[in-house]
Amino acid sequence: MADNDSGAIYPSLRGKNVLITGGGSGIGAGIVEAFVQQGSNVTFLDIINGESDALAERTGSRFERVDLTDTPATTDAVRKLAEANGPFHVLVNNAASDDRHGLDDVTEAYWDDRLNVNLKHQFFCAQAVIPGMRSAGGGSIVNLGSISWHLALPGLILYETCKAAIEGLTRALAREVGGDNIRVNCVVPGNIRTPKQMQWYTPEGEAEIVNAQCIKCRLEPHDVAALVTFLASDDARGMTGHEHFVDAGWR
Repeated sequence: MADNDSGAIYPSLRGKNVLITGGGSGIGAGIVEAFVQQGSNVTFLDIINGESDALAERTGSRFERVDLTDTPATTDAVRKLAEANGPFHVLVNNAASDDRHGLDDVTEAYWDDRLNVNLKHQFFCAQAVIPGMRSAGGGSIVNLGSISWHLALPGLILYETCKAAIEGLTRALAREVGGDNIRVNCVVPGNIRTPKQMQWYTPEGEAEIVNAQCIKCRLEPHDVAALVTFLASDDARGMTGHEHFVDAGWR
């Protein structure tokens, strides 16, 4: 993970309670690190024990093991965390899984599982934190989308269905809670260099991605985290209901 100590610091994020789903590795871990650097009180949810424990110890953040596909358990955990530590001012809906799959391999059970993993929890985590945000006078929700459905990449039909829906959820939710001074935005990453993503790419495949981008670089988790922290801060107080790309022009 690249050192981001030279990045922007937003005073409005200092001391704020931040909840991040899927924060134990990859992009999520980069977002956890970024909010810790902002001086925020960071809690992240994940099901990966080893990496998550190490990240929490290294950063001073709080790790809670929660299976986001169990909706009642998730909402109960989020509400209990808010009751114990004060309302969350920021929610980052990051958790997802982009397992490859073919059209003919999709069963009804797999459909339900993928929608639970990639979409359903974003709504219910938002629903769980919004009452606290209202009581605090406002807040910011950042949903993580994906470039994949904009490019119609192969082998990801259910993942892309969910990620397209997240942009609709973002716009609808922004309208619902805008009167409560709660902003809702969607960050759309391009291809981000994480250990999980590297399992899919050869050096030649990476080169093809870079060649397709306007900016010839490999994006890292801190590139996504930089936009997420900005959108969560008061500096972005007039921004809501839209998607924002971090893809080096890969479209």
